[in-house]
Amino acid sequence: MKIGILGGSFNPPHNMHYQIGKECIEQGYLDCVIYVPTGSHYRYKNNLLRDRLRYEMLSLLIAGESRMEVSDFELKEHVVYTYETLEYMKKKYPNDEIYFICGIDNLSYMDTWKNGQSILENTKLLVIKRNTHDIESILKKYEKYRDHIIVVEMQLSTISSTIIREKLKKQEDVSEYLPKNVESYIKRHHLYQGK
Repeated sequence: MKIGILGGSFNPPHNMHYQIGKECIEQGYLDCVIYVPTGSHYRYKNNLLRDRLRYEMLSLLIAGESRMEVSDFELKEHVVYTYETLEYMKKKYPNDEIYFICGIDNLSYMDTWKNGQSILENTKLLVIKRNTHDIESILKKYEKYRDHIIVVEMQLSTISSTIIREKLKKQEDVSEYLPKNVESYIKRHHLYQGK
């Protein structure tokens, strides 16, 4: 089985996160996708909602999808790095192929990540192409890992969690970016107000 690992802050999770997982499966790259929300101790993100809230929203985002699940592996009292998550998944699913799903923007500086070299050397990458980056120069940079890199084409909106948070703060309509159950959860818990 081919398992894709999709990490992120998911603050909040939105339709594009769902679409990435769904298309990777429907295009035949993967059999299932595991979403892995970043723990709130990650030092590069200082505005994250509590772990439990983001985990529950992600669970709502993929509700009813038998080929998608959410892992709480990174939701710990300390920072968990991507390479640790991938090592854990490879041990948990020793008979399956593990793929790391990332955007071309992430790939562009993956060599600077903690043990990024190890990820590039030992993990197959499904890289989501975005129009905002020069993919050829990035692939050239990682030429020696080219056998591990699969570029996935998909039409994605330009929406981001940042834009959604801003709209929620201004009490603007976000229904086109979030499934109803996630939007209802946000409103019920009064999330992203005044942040």
